[in-house]
Amino acid sequence: MAGVKTAAKDGERRAQLAEEVTDYALEHGLIGLSLRPVAAALGTSDRMLLYHFSGKDDLIATVLHTANERSIAHLRSLPAASSVREAVLALWAASTEGRLERCQRLYVEAAALGLLGREPYAGGVRASNQAWLAALVDLLVASGCSRAAAPRAANLLDVALMGLHLDLPLERGTAALERCVADLADAVAAVADQGSR
Repeated sequence: MAGVKTAAKDGERRAQLAEEVTDYALEHGLIGLSLRPVAAALGTSDRMLLYHFSGKDDLIATVLHTANERSIAHLRSLPAASSVREAVLALWAASTEGRLERCQRLYVEAAALGLLGREPYAGGVRASNQAWLAALVDLLVASGCSRAAAPRAANLLDVALMGLHLDLPLERGTAALERCVADLADAVAAVADQGSR
């Protein structure tokens, strides 16, 4: 019985550390993430992190999963929009401020590292994409898109958002960026409308 309690406590501590390390990564990024500075920032030791995570790759994969779960929870908390176009605009507004923006920036960083085939980034991004796309589909359906057209519209929205997030640090607040977002909203709405016919 003591072993079960210890395992449960270890699981709780791992979950708590996952949240704390994710907060750290959202603040400092993934590139150059090292166990000792993370552990020091959390008031623990790198050996304690290695007790709860099988290594740096496990820790990073957990951070990617945790950040994606936060992104999806935020996405699912958005109120249903009156149209697909309005849903796209609301999602863009939400994804460019606060916690969701930090999660999106972390995803962009992981995706860039994953493009080079580096693990655990490539695998983490692949898993994150599936869950994120499912949530995007649900958002679009709740905003009036047919279930049949939603996957295509969600794919378009997802790839365009990735490109916009890559440019965001350089283009924030520009008229060109705002036009791009409006054009994206129109294009996703058009795909959604075509699929509804």
